[in-house]
Amino acid sequence: PENIGTSVTWHVAMKRSKRKALPNNKLGRLKEKLEHLKASVRAKVEHPFHVIKNLFRHRKTRYRGLAKNTAQLSTLFAFANLVL
Repeated sequence: PENIGTSVTWHVAMKRSKRKALPNNKLGRLKEKLEHLKASVRAKVEHPFHVIKNLFRHRKTRYRGLAKNTAQLSTLFAFANLVL
């Protein structure tokens, strides 16, 4: 809903087999560097979710108490930032 009326470009990571098949020339190394940057961003974004799910064991979602769920997730992300 927040992307309605805007142009969005999704940057999806390349499959491992395609990444390994990149040529060893200037263009191939540039593409490899781009894929490395995408993986770096993904790792930074997904790590707090990993901490919340596995260290804090938050696996349930409340559908009736959305305000309470939002408050709990905000608190858990703050704790995850302290842990990291």
